[in-house]
Amino acid sequence: MNFLAHIYLSGDNDDLKIGNFIADSVKGKQYLEYPLEIQKGIVLHRAIDTFTDTHPIVSKSVERLFAGYGHYSRVIVDILYDHFLAANWKDYSDIPLKFYTESFYKLLQDNFEVLPKPVQNFLPYMVADNWLYNYRKIEGIEKILFQMNRRIKYRTKMHLAVEELREFYKEFEDEFRRFFEELRTYVKAKINSKKNL
Repeated sequence: MNFLAHIYLSGDNDDLKIGNFIADSVKGKQYLEYPLEIQKGIVLHRAIDTFTDTHPIVSKSVERLFAGYGHYSRVIVDILYDHFLAANWKDYSDIPLKFYTESFYKLLQDNFEVLPKPVQNFLPYMVADNWLYNYRKIEGIEKILFQMNRRIKYRTKMHLAVEELREFYKEFEDEFRRFFEELRTYVKAKINSKKNL
């Protein structure tokens, strides 16, 4: 799952959201340097990634893209799934997506000093281009994929995956919905079981 899903799955706990959001920039045992609730968010992020990477429904989505994008297919699917979460936001939250994303940016800006350097570096661009809110449109996904492709020195044309998204939209959406229900159940149990975080 990508940024929006990780944030959403953290519920109403701000520190859990921060930890879940910054986790990819926190390597190994570095997470122990953070306040306890942020540590829990980092651990939760890693659990979500493991659950996602080993799930047969996600694998089906990945297989649809693998011939064209190889091992980047998994990264692309994470972003496509965030699109479906944003596009169907009203099915998952009573808080309007625009307000939700703006509140999250403010949370990060209010806690800027605790963010790892890589997150501090990309946050202004994320806010300026409103990545999380723009996930709801295919054009927003295309822009994100293009920027990611540029960061990896154009090793793949992952931005072209929006063509597969358009062609197999219903299939990807169905896979997202079925998987996300299982993931929500898994995360809720994980959060409620304190010994696992």
